[in-house]
Amino acid sequence: MRDKYDKKTLFLEIFAILLALLFLVPFYFVIVNSLKSFSEILVDAAALPNKFLFSNYVKVWDILNFPRVFVNSLIITVFSNIGIVIISSMASWKMVRTPGNFSKILFIFFVSAMVIPFQTVMIPLVKLGGMLGIMNSIPGIIIMYFGFGVPLSLFLYHGFVKSVPVEIEEAARIDGCSQFAVFWRIVFPLLKPITVTVIILNTLWIWNDYLLPLLVLQDESIRTIPLATSSFFAQYTKQWDMGLAALVMGITPIIIFFLFLQKHIIKGIAAGSIK
Repeated sequence: MRDKYDKKTLFLEIFAILLALLFLVPFYFVIVNSLKSFSEILVDAAALPNKFLFSNYVKVWDILNFPRVFVNSLIITVFSNIGIVIISSMASWKMVRTPGNFSKILFIFFVSAMVIPFQTVMIPLVKLGGMLGIMNSIPGIIIMYFGFGVPLSLFLYHGFVKSVPVEIEEAARIDGCSQFAVFWRIVFPLLKPITVTVIILNTLWIWNDYLLPLLVLQDESIRTIPLATSSFFAQYTKQWDMGLAALVMGITPIIIFFLFLQKHIIKGIAAGSIK
């Protein structure tokens, strides 16, 4: 049997390793410079620190009141995800199981919302939020994330629900399950692969979002991590040492979250392809 590990395979592996290192370069600059003094960053941003200043992280922790902004970001991300998953999964299931012109038109409206740039709805959104009294509040911004997050999530659920056999639901109804019970006890557990994918995509977006919180959240007590981090980069002064340390502290939880759920993404893709 001929050995399949040839020069072409070796070249592809080397290329893949170099490409991975290229993507890791920004992480190197962020982490290394977060441990330097401001003057040392200006001298040589690519060099390793002469002295590792972990005190940068201690200062940022105190200046930003990091536990508070972390909890704000966590609350907004968690409850936004819960609402998006509930709304989009139930709506997509209902659309798929009740085929007709109304369901098709409604689905087209949701999909069309994905192509509308956020910048075109900023001013109307602020005016409407002011009229409804939901500006400058965490519940208000969570409701707004429902509106912006449901279209893509519903689109993903809609395709996956089609792979769930109708016979399972019919058997559950024969056994006496209500429509509500059929969805939550039978259908929704089968949607776990796509649910994990939806949660990951929305978490990455909501946790790192800057523009919507900037428009909605004015009080310092309800700032998110991206908003708090931006305070180190003013028009005339840029505190790179503090800002980069805050950036590392802000992205660390989301990286851990992504790595923890990475295996579920692979399982979800495999399950979807098999179905």
